[in-house]
Amino acid sequence: MGKYILRRLLWMIPIILAVAVIVFTLMTFCPGDPAQIISGSGTSEEDLAIIRESLGLNDPYLVRLGRFLSNTFIHFDLGTSWMTGKSINDSIAERLPRTFVLSIITLLLSMIIGIPLGIIAAVNQGGIGDNISMFVALLGISIPSFWLALLLILLFSVRLGWLPAMGIGGIKYYILPALAGCTGGIAGYARQTRSAMLDVIRSDYITTARSKGMPEFTVITKHALQNALIPIITITGTRFGAMLGGQMVLETIFSIPGMGTLIVTGVNSRDYPVVQAGAILIAIVFSLSMLVVDIFYAWADPRIKAQYERQGAKKRGGKAHA
Repeated sequence: MGKYILRRLLWMIPIILAVAVIVFTLMTFCPGDPAQIISGSGTSEEDLAIIRESLGLNDPYLVRLGRFLSNTFIHFDLGTSWMTGKSINDSIAERLPRTFVLSIITLLLSMIIGIPLGIIAAVNQGGIGDNISMFVALLGISIPSFWLALLLILLFSVRLGWLPAMGIGGIKYYILPALAGCTGGIAGYARQTRSAMLDVIRSDYITTARSKGMPEFTVITKHALQNALIPIITITGTRFGAMLGGQMVLETIFSIPGMGTLIVTGVNSRDYPVVQAGAILIAIVFSLSMLVVDIFYAWADPRIKAQYERQGAKKRGGKAHA
């Protein structure tokens, strides 16, 4: 298992490098003059030439690409924002924890509500519990998060005055964004859990567990749910990776200075170094999320862990035979 994790970590290197090269190339050949973007209108051609030279824009493409890769992956320097002049490393260190907290709260709300709804729907297939759970899931996936966010602000901030409408501070500032962002996750968890549970509860070992007189709650939670965790773990990894990359719409609506607003601001102002750093960060987060998902696969399904161990044993046996 340790060798498998190491191999996956090594595979992340070419993936992230490829993302960095693609993003840098797109930003390089994107229409527009970066010097003009930085200086604004009315700048003389002499000043524009000075800015291009200071940024290294006059160098050949391969020289600029090599410098970018070296600064990013050897010196761990993501550069400086063209618009603010602030270090992108400092901006990410400041904003990433806020997005992380919001993502964790949103994900937990989605799981706490969505997984039980999926279990209820599967256990009561075709019944009223199934219909209600799937109606809630359909409602959750149909409501746009930005529209729900505005309704929550009007109700809880403007009318009732219970919660802040925007900004950042204590945990209360995360409640409305998390509620607005978890509806799609609730729907996804409910539908995925229902589908996985329906496949499991028809299995022979579930029938055997019931025939032994085990309580239905134990049969569902200990036997059925544990064997239905693989698709649930998958959706958890992908959703967390997407959210940590930046919940752009919600962070913009609630004025949360997180990764989402950083990337959106960079795109709108054509701040290429910020956009490049955001894309690389998203690639790293997704790769790590998928690695954690694979590790949890082995925890949830012993057969997968046994497969890793057999593969390792075969390789050791082949080396010994040689």
